[in-house]
Amino acid sequence: MITMRRCFLCSAAMLGAGERTLDYPQGRRSFPLACGSCGVLLDRDADPAACRDHLARRCEAPVFESDPQAPYGLDLYTLRSAATRFGLGIRPLDPAGEAELRHPHATRAARAALSRLEEAGTRPVSLGLICRPAECEALLAALPAIATFSDDVVLLLDGPPSPPEAVAAEGLAPGAVRVASRPLDGDFAAQRNALHDLARHGWMLQLDADETLDPATARLLPALAALAEAGDVVSVGLARRNRVEGVLSDVFPDVQYRLNRRTVRYGGRVHERPLLDGGWPRSLIALHGAIDHAMSGAHVRARSRRYEALAPGQGRVEEEEALLRAYEA
Repeated sequence: MITMRRCFLCSAAMLGAGERTLDYPQGRRSFPLACGSCGVLLDRDADPAACRDHLARRCEAPVFESDPQAPYGLDLYTLRSAATRFGLGIRPLDPAGEAELRHPHATRAARAALSRLEEAGTRPVSLGLICRPAECEALLAALPAIATFSDDVVLLLDGPPSPPEAVAAEGLAPGAVRVASRPLDGDFAAQRNALHDLARHGWMLQLDADETLDPATARLLPALAALAEAGDVVSVGLARRNRVEGVLSDVFPDVQYRLNRRTVRYGGRVHERPLLDGGWPRSLIALHGAIDHAMSGAHVRARSRRYEALAPGQGRVEEEEALLRAYEA
């Protein structure tokens, strides 16, 4: 019997029975539950609040040591995500740990050095925004709050093809903001790929016109890009808070892989996802913040049907009910 609905670490309602084990210096231990999103392992009677408190205390030390008596377990891949919850990065302590990050999930209980994310370095990150022409002016006005982490911002409008042109935006240096245009034509992956091609930096965060990112979350993106590069990761997922008429939806964390190397390509006309050479091990989920997504009830009701018409069988019509349902812990 599963006693909690959501993962204590990432909040995903993806807990399921499993048979994974972890090796500690004291011996091997089996866990009956695993999160299908972040990969954390759990006892059936684990208390979420106690798990969070225990993890927070363990992450206060310079070296994270897995506790064989804890009601949860982490391999190194999952610890990397867990540490970002506290604004921390990890560094493997041996070559075996380096290999475990690239080939999850390992059977060895996590042990790694911890440090503030910024201390491990940063990488410049471009910001890309997909919007309609009618939304452009409002987005430009909002950039001082959104683009706090970047000196390269590109708005890609759905319209007749036009090359990027520099525009003025308050608080950003001349030439830092450009606006380009191409027809969306019902293919969201193609639009995201075109936006990647316009980035001046090696990494880009992409947002839609109805999405925002608070400055505290955005500030760590360059450090997350550096953390990703150190582990041969090319795609970073962020939770997304869908708010329908201002109410947090039950579709949470709704992870969106929006911080990517600019060479990464998206696939799928709708509900597009990065196509990763090497698969999901070349991605990680960051837990330090979330994208906020504002939606109207009317938009939710129309979206799935529109997407289904664009790509039959891929519109996720069944998701409509969950989006309209308020968040349940």
